[in-house]
Amino acid sequence: MSDQVQPPLPQGAGYGVVVGFGVAFALGMIWVTRALKKSFNEDNKTTETFMVADRAVGTGLTASAVISSWLYSTALLGASLLTYKYGLALGVWWGASASTMVCFLSLISIEAKRRAPNAHTLLELIRVRYGTIAHLIWIVFCLLTNILNFSSMLLGASAAVTSLTGMDVIASTYLLPVGVGVYTYFGGLRATFLTDYLHTFIIMIILVWITIKIIVVKEIGSIGALYDAVIAADKENPVQGNYGGSHLTMRSEQCLYFGILHVISNFGAVIMDTGFWQKGFSANVAAAVPGYVLGGVASFSVPWAIGTFGGLAAVALESTSIFPTYPRAMTAEEVSSGLVLPYVVQAVAGKAGAGALLLTIFMACTSIASAQMIAISSIISFDIYGTYINKKATDKQLITWSHIGVVATSLVIPTLSTAFNKGGVDMTWLLYAIGNVINPGCIPTVFALLWKGQTKAAAIISPLVGVCCAISVWLGTAYAYFGEITVASTGSTMPCLFGCVTAFFVPLPTTLFISFVRPSSFDWSVFRTQIRKVRQSEQNVAEADQESEEWFSPEMKQYMRKMSRWASFWAVFTLIGHVFLWPLAMYGAKIVFSKSLFTAWIVVSLVYLWFTLIVGNFYPLYDGGARKIWVVLRGRVSPKASGEVDTPQDSSDASSDRPPKQANVETKVLTDS
Repeated sequence: MSDQVQPPLPQGAGYGVVVGFGVAFALGMIWVTRALKKSFNEDNKTTETFMVADRAVGTGLTASAVISSWLYSTALLGASLLTYKYGLALGVWWGASASTMVCFLSLISIEAKRRAPNAHTLLELIRVRYGTIAHLIWIVFCLLTNILNFSSMLLGASAAVTSLTGMDVIASTYLLPVGVGVYTYFGGLRATFLTDYLHTFIIMIILVWITIKIIVVKEIGSIGALYDAVIAADKENPVQGNYGGSHLTMRSEQCLYFGILHVISNFGAVIMDTGFWQKGFSANVAAAVPGYVLGGVASFSVPWAIGTFGGLAAVALESTSIFPTYPRAMTAEEVSSGLVLPYVVQAVAGKAGAGALLLTIFMACTSIASAQMIAISSIISFDIYGTYINKKATDKQLITWSHIGVVATSLVIPTLSTAFNKGGVDMTWLLYAIGNVINPGCIPTVFALLWKGQTKAAAIISPLVGVCCAISVWLGTAYAYFGEITVASTGSTMPCLFGCVTAFFVPLPTTLFISFVRPSSFDWSVFRTQIRKVRQSEQNVAEADQESEEWFSPEMKQYMRKMSRWASFWAVFTLIGHVFLWPLAMYGAKIVFSKSLFTAWIVVSLVYLWFTLIVGNFYPLYDGGARKIWVVLRGRVSPKASGEVDTPQDSSDASSDRPPKQANVETKVLTDS
């Protein structure tokens, strides 16, 4: 038998999904965009709608978008391949690195609404507070974050598409973003939210189906049989660094190292990704905290469940005749390229499974691609063109440059991903190494919104010092461990771990020291006075000023302070629970799972996965989406779209969990969407 694994699907299936579904989604989103304009007066040709969806996205859609944000093809493929290599602890660590960061972002989101309610991008806050030099530094950081995240996702997705269909890897790299670029071009961030929901709906159903297929396939048959098969495989090939050499233990050195690395790197991937900030800006004030918290908690299950099922099934099935590589084991290149999950799905579900996974990877890829395109295009239009090229840019000009940014992104990122592929850089290398270059901006960015004492000098110097220290430690450690600096050595666990930790923590004492040497205090009201909404005409300036005054009524201030406290609680609670009380505490227990404990572990992960399906698929419909869909399908015009608004409610509502209506006139249009 040839060592080359034959794709289960023909090339036509690959082109059909990548091109056909891309065109279908593009046409569908164009229709939806026009329908929303007719029914709800949402004009995607305005900057406020294109970039921040009129700041009116409800809780259900926000939560679904957050879940979608962590349905990276990188997460699905990476969690499976690393569980296959290092054990079941990996899925928990990956889930923790997602949920804790998103819940922390709920605090960022509500604080941004309190202090800069009219902001469009993270970089806008940096420019207003720290000036041009800091703004240019953050442009570089944020562009690197978006570009590397996008490239990593595209590398993994294109490799998986090629393995499933035989489609040329370069062709899949370039074609995957095409349809995304079209509907993002026409629909902006609103299209991103809608496609996030649709993609999440389809992906979650497929993922639940895949987990069931893995358990019931004849070669496994039950949770207990999966346990026995993994135990038998570990006797033949024990895992180095794991307690008892077993996959079924939480005491795994490599999983611990990865967990620390990924929690810290994901902090950078979230905080320095302007796309996450824009989704926060886009959420209605009532949806910012519950939407992010609900989505963050729900997102934990996907890497945990899929990583556990995919990785352990590969261990159990690799020596059976149904596995695609049989009778040989997977090569290191196949594993690092993310082919573990595709091979498992082929084994348990044949061509139907391969087709379902192909669709899942396409959905995951396009959903993330849309958010990244909006983020990058916003930087190009708003923070580069509108700030340095044409300071008096009109709303129409900003939209034009946003469109240019979308087109440029859909061409440049595939080219960069192809260069990575030809240079031997794969998805795993980017996954491990990205924190070395983006983490230095994390703490200064958080302080820019949460601490008025950080000075301009501290904000500029601390990330630059962090970059220099991180790269020195990263490359120096790679040379110390392996005696050379190559793609392989710099992508290894320990060099990336030391580099990422250095990148994250060095700016903290640096910014504190500089800020305390020559202290100053920033006036938060500067954000409100200098950051205004983009208006289509000067006639709307007075209206904007009136809305700003209403927004900062005593009732609204009280409500947002309350939500800020809730966000702080959930940020701390998820960090303690998902990191310290779960994987880190269980690392200290020197045990290999018993069959009963393993069974409970699998059952709980499945229940959690179904909870995520309910939150991502059905809660947005319950939260008002079904009513809005009905309005659109009937071709009716919403009363609120024609100018009708709710009357102000009593100020006693400020103590409730709902914001005062009087301060929410503009955003009430889509509160329940």
